[in-house]
Amino acid sequence: MYEKTAEHFGKKFKDLPEGHLLVNLGPSHPATHGILQNVIQIDGERVVDTESVIGYVHRCFEKLGERYDYNQFLVCTDRMNYVSTPLNNIGWILTVEKMMQIQVPDRVTYVRMIISELSRIMDHIICNGIMGVDLGAFSGLLHLFHHRENIYQILEKLTGARLTTTFCRVGGMERDIYPEFQSEIKTIIKGLKPALDEFEELLIRNKIFNERTAGIGGLSAERAIAYGFSGPNLRAAGVPWDVRKDDPYMFYDQVDFDIPVGGDGSALDRTLVRMEEMRQSMKIIEQLIDGIPEGPYHADVPHTFLPPKDKVYHNMEELIYHFKIIMHGVKVPPGEYYMATEAANGELGFYVVSEGEKSPWRVHVRRPCFWYYQAFPELVKGGLLADTIATMSSLNVIAGELDC
Repeated sequence: MYEKTAEHFGKKFKDLPEGHLLVNLGPSHPATHGILQNVIQIDGERVVDTESVIGYVHRCFEKLGERYDYNQFLVCTDRMNYVSTPLNNIGWILTVEKMMQIQVPDRVTYVRMIISELSRIMDHIICNGIMGVDLGAFSGLLHLFHHRENIYQILEKLTGARLTTTFCRVGGMERDIYPEFQSEIKTIIKGLKPALDEFEELLIRNKIFNERTAGIGGLSAERAIAYGFSGPNLRAAGVPWDVRKDDPYMFYDQVDFDIPVGGDGSALDRTLVRMEEMRQSMKIIEQLIDGIPEGPYHADVPHTFLPPKDKVYHNMEELIYHFKIIMHGVKVPPGEYYMATEAANGELGFYVVSEGEKSPWRVHVRRPCFWYYQAFPELVKGGLLADTIATMSSLNVIAGELDC
């Protein structure tokens, strides 16, 4: 078994010095948060070298994007970062609307922003909570998990699904918000604020957790930029860069929120940045929730937005639009387009080349995990084997997003 593994990973792992061992962290391991393989050379408990292997969850989404039409590809985005699917959905929909120069009603933008920030909170709850579990502290995750479940209840009522929400459509939303939408979100925010403070007392201020994470897996700002880091992992290294601030979309330039930053980019700093980002997300939601304007929940674009079924059954014009969208798809003007949004893990970008057909000629996804996971060998080299768990957990590697 050892000989096969050494041969597979090349000369760097052949003829190990006496006393060195070759161990696998993954591909099937609870601490890898997905199907990831890390072949680690250790000297005692010290990591000497690492080789990371990806592709176990590769599902050819970019190639599928060249066959699916623009609405169909939405279901692929659900299955990238499946911890905060609406952020993926919204990123794709905004890209297509940018390509078609569709201006959606303000009501749609407000709801999309609220759902985006709720999704960011869900993602950070999982990242920080599971990090505690990986280091032996289970109580913190349980303390926050029912608040995450409350957000899932909102998504389920709004979209009909929990995990793969397929939220939004080109031109708006599939359906309008339900009557209790605003009051239920206010209740969630009210309960989540003290819960985050209690979570900090349980985990973040715990001496053992601090000693396991402070100064572990750190990276300088220069190295983080060189690797292509974005999101909380970049901000933890001291770089105050956020797509919502630096290249605003939707109404993010009209709301007040801060960009938390760290210092040494360590596992502890990444955790603290995510904690503060949840508070900033709640701050954004509070500025929007009472101001959701009245109006339609989709733009007046009958050539892209499916008409309601009751109108299709009784109106010939609506029936024609329904037929043309289903049979011929949404036609996007020819050209090259790129749209970036601030997903929970960082810059999520969609690069699309259109030839004016119902399917893109080329789709490429700039997924955040792919860029920062390449730094993992550098982050853990020279550290203890136990530190690799804290480092990987703090990076928040999502295998579905990494492989795409």
